[in-house]
Amino acid sequence: QLRADIVEVGRRLYARGYTASNDGNISVRPDAGRLLMTPTSVCKGFMTVEMMCITDLDGRKIAGDRDPASEMQMHLEVYRRRPDVQAVVHAHPPIATGFAVAGIPLARAVLAEVVTTLGSVPIAEYATPSTKELPDAVSKYVQAHDGMLLANHGALTLGADLFSAYYKMETIEHFAKISLVARLLGNENLLSREEVERLQELRGTYGIKAPAPICPDPGALGELLAGSDPATCQVVEAPAGGGTRLVADADGRSAVKTDGEG
Repeated sequence: QLRADIVEVGRRLYARGYTASNDGNISVRPDAGRLLMTPTSVCKGFMTVEMMCITDLDGRKIAGDRDPASEMQMHLEVYRRRPDVQAVVHAHPPIATGFAVAGIPLARAVLAEVVTTLGSVPIAEYATPSTKELPDAVSKYVQAHDGMLLANHGALTLGADLFSAYYKMETIEHFAKISLVARLLGNENLLSREEVERLQELRGTYGIKAPAPICPDPGALGELLAGSDPATCQVVEAPAGGGTRLVADADGRSAVKTDGEG
């Protein structure tokens, strides 16, 4: 069934335009010692169950006629650092990847659903694909985030199961589209810091198991980018509201509604 699920997720990635040609890779951890992974040099929209590879957690191939994905080391780094993760999806969704190319993390508190599920989506620094640099870049954020952008490359999502990891990829691209449209329209109203704190409290109510809390200090982004230590919390850009739940962006080009205003 896991092989069939990987084929289905690959088909969805390709159908939505999240991958092109042979882009992207998918893996699942079926047990403590093995990975089931997509092969290298195959279009994710046209895979079959027989194409899948099985490796151990050191990347040695155990079974399969094809070689595993060229970016396997990035997947292995995730599994080493996150025992709770059972699936990893890597793709190149175009709008989110555009943010990655522009060097703009999806860290603004814009959508309540994103704040409660992903928190924020940081950008791992650029690394040459298929080299040891890539897992090193990912390792900075993997313990605190279930989704991240890869500078000038794409996006990476993690989950307790395969479809959970895939849906997070959908969420990242959906968030990127909405954020882009708002910025093109000239303004991005942000959720206030107080509202973000309320939403974080709701994570438990909704049964959402985030890998790390939202950082209490809204100025933590600069410190995180400047340092080399792994992230231990999720940086969300949310200004103090002063009694309002929505705050105009730094340019202040639109009115901000408080509770009760029409």
